[in-house]
Order: sequence, then C-alpha cells, then structure tokens
Amino acid sequence: MSVEKKPVVALTIGDPAGIGPEISVATMMNQEVYNECNPFLIGSIPIIQRAMAIKNCSFAINPISHPSEAKFTWGTIDVLETGDYDCDSVEWGKVQKLAGQMSLDYVKRSIELGMSKAVDVVSTAPIHKEAIKLAGCKLPGHTEIFQVETGSDYGLTMFHVQNLRVFFVSRHMALKDACDYANKERVLSCVQQIHKEFTALNIENPRIAVAALNPHGSDNGLFGHEEKDNLIPAVEAAREMGINAIGPVPADSVFHLGKLGKYDAILSLYHDQGHIACKTLDFERSVTITFGLPFMRSSVDHGTAFDIAGTGKAGVVSMLESTLVSARYWKMQNQ
Repeated sequence: MSVEKKPVVALTIGDPAGIGPEISVATMMNQEVYNECNPFLIGSIPIIQRAMAIKNCSFAINPISHPSEAKFTWGTIDVLETGDYDCDSVEWGKVQKLAGQMSLDYVKRSIELGMSKAVDVVSTAPIHKEAIKLAGCKLPGHTEIFQVETGSDYGLTMFHVQNLRVFFVSRHMALKDACDYANKERVLSCVQQIHKEFTALNIENPRIAVAALNPHGSDNGLFGHEEKDNLIPAVEAAREMGINAIGPVPADSVFHLGKLGKYDAILSLYHDQGHIACKTLDFERSVTITFGLPFMRSSVDHGTAFDIAGTGKAGVVSMLESTLVSARYWKMQNQ
C-alpha cells in the first residue's frame, strides 16, 4: 500500500504584535495538522516563544534554515527565521513599523520557498495593513503581495466554508465602484479562471453559478440593467466556450443553493455579497484560498485582533482550518 504524500506547509506567523503568533503556535499543537501535512513556522523565535508561554506550550523548538532540515514531528516546532530583529521592542496590540517589516519578511520568505518548490502550501496568519504601509509596502494586503511577488497573471480569491466555495469579482473596493467593475469582460475572465482552477482540482465540468447584482436578478430590467448588459452576456459567452456557467442567480438564493450542493463554485460580484453569506454560515471556519499562484496559499479570514493580542483569548479554529483545508486542496490537485 502506498503512503499518501503530505504537502510541506509553511505557516507565516503574521504581525508579531497581533494574534498571529498565538494561533500559529496553537495550530502546531494540534496533532491532526501533522497527520495531514508537514508543517513549520516562518517567524522569529523570541516572538514564538512568548506566544508559546501564553498557550502553555512546552514543545521543543527546532531552528531551521530550510524546510529540508525540519523534523515535522508533533512535539517539536520547526522554525525558520528571516532575520535578527529587536523583538523585545515589539508591543502587543500596537501598530508598529518594525512589526510590519517583520510580517512582510515572513511572507516574502514563504514566497521564495514556494517559488523554489521547497514548500507546497503557505498558510498565512493576519498582517496589519497600516503596519506594512509604515514599512514601505504599497500593496494593500496578502493576496496582492503574493500575486506581484510571484509574477502571477492573477490571484484568484476563494472563500471556503463547509461545502461553499465562493469567488469574487472584486473585494477591497467601494460598493458603487464595485457595481461598475463587474462588467462582462471581468465576470467572464473570473468564470474562466474558476473553470481552469477547478479542473486542475480534478472536478469534472465544474458547475459555476454567477450571482446576480440586483434584487430578483433585476426582474427583466425592472430593478436595473446590469444583468442584461453584463452578467447574462458573460454567462452566455462562457457557455459557448464549453464552461458550465449558470445564472445570473439572485443573490438571496444562490448561496443557499450552493450550500445544498447545487453548484461547485459561486462567483460573488463584490466583497460583502459573498463575505456575509460565508461568515454567517460559519464565521470561524471561513478561510481564504488563493488560486493562480505557483503554489497553494491559504489564510484565516480575520484580522490581527490587536484588542486581544497577548491575552490568550484568540481562537485557533480559523488558522487550523486554513492549514488543514489548504493541505486537502493540494492533495486534490496531486491525487
């Protein structure tokens, strides 16, 4: 009997002033993680040690300079550091330039390892947008950093929660701008990307539902024209390409139908349309998967939680789910 190959998963600990180090340590304390993958942390040992104290973790730390040196054994936390920082000056719960720089360094090292095929999956703890801006980063967040630094044509964001898989035409954009942004060309491009990525997951002829923008899908133009002008033409064009595109489906029912298993994927037209549905279904287990990169990338779907950083109150569910779900998607690609 062949032994199932486990992906090598790098967990970046996020902003060291936030809850990232705590939830990363807590994830490494869960034995199920080692059953699914070969995990290690990218971070700073002093920061990880103080997180371990908060989580009452007595595991050994194994410093490594490359994943090939890792033990991948439950009871030992393999840690790859990215530099020598003044970790004592990093204060819990505060926006700090140094913390922003550290979190950026962790991410960039994970990208280097992913590009060199030394890791299969990167699971990211939260970074702080203001802190990375202080450190000189002009990109708004993780997804954009990964796309630019890997030179990828796109970074396709998917929410995974239970059996819902939700993609987005736009995310961090004013709502009135997002409505105009969801034109035929962009919707069609997203549908094509979803079809490509899901086919790579060995999902045959994936059913891709496009959410409507207006109430009742506009009721044939009674409540807007976006469906007629952009969404219906995009779906029709996709179907002409042999893609199993469906819709536009009214947004007040498409997510429920997806939960019931009618669709393999749903394309949400803007940030909150999909986020509200997923987070209402299960806030803690909503995680992000980024497709289109040379490696699998996942993330928690919450922020740095500066208000509880260092208190031990942070829940581990989302970081644990991010790591386990991404490992399972990697296996779907490589079965």
